[in-house]
Amino acid sequence: MAYRFIDEHRGEFGLRWLLAHMGICVNAYFNYLKQRKAEYKTQREEVFDEIKTVYHEVDGIIGHRSMRVFLERKGIRLSKTTIHKYMNKILHLQCICRRRKPGYRKGHAHKVFPNLLGQNFVVEQPNRIWCTDFTYLFLQNGAVRYNCTIIDLYDRSVVASVNDRWMTSDLAIRAVNKALACTGCDATKLILHSDQGSQFTSLEFVLYCKELGITQSMSHAGCPYDNAPMERYYNTLKAELIYQHYFEAAEALDHAVSEYAYY
Repeated sequence: MAYRFIDEHRGEFGLRWLLAHMGICVNAYFNYLKQRKAEYKTQREEVFDEIKTVYHEVDGIIGHRSMRVFLERKGIRLSKTTIHKYMNKILHLQCICRRRKPGYRKGHAHKVFPNLLGQNFVVEQPNRIWCTDFTYLFLQNGAVRYNCTIIDLYDRSVVASVNDRWMTSDLAIRAVNKALACTGCDATKLILHSDQGSQFTSLEFVLYCKELGITQSMSHAGCPYDNAPMERYYNTLKAELIYQHYFEAAEALDHAVSEYAYY
């Protein structure tokens, strides 16, 4: 302790000697440091207010990376590390995190169809090209519900949305049946685009589409951009609905997804 006191005393003496040698008042120097610290605290509080404002405006769906973009639009430029520290360690603002997908083993494909769209998602008439896919929806207790949705590329509207406990070919067939019943379109003039999931490549689903005259189209394996409209819809569904509420019962989740899809 004695050595530490001597070192600190020497350091302060050296600083005072340097300031005196440069003709600077010691008290003025320390007052300047206090003023700079006060300005820093004021600026940091303003940044905190902006972060909390943005966070609550978007209902807490963004993390520190997206927050950095929002702050830059307001003229506040900070590193993502600093924003992460402010949000998590100081303000305790946590973004909505996605749960890990449950384990899934791809089944044997009965038949894989070529990609007829080629990432061209512009359609001039309704009920000519539909896109479909599956996604996972979680209840509060961790149970999983599976959703199969079909959208019309003409206006990106949802023509069918069906939930179930299991992700099967039957769920996909029920979604197509619902879409056909709601639209009354001619199935022989329809292209149904999906990924290469086993539900869409199964013998049951392939024969079902063949009997109705539906032309199947499929994305390339491992390329979500080939079915980008469906990926976008599911991303929006989860960000605006699923991650904003806690669903304890399957019935409540199914009803909320249905209302969001159609209304």
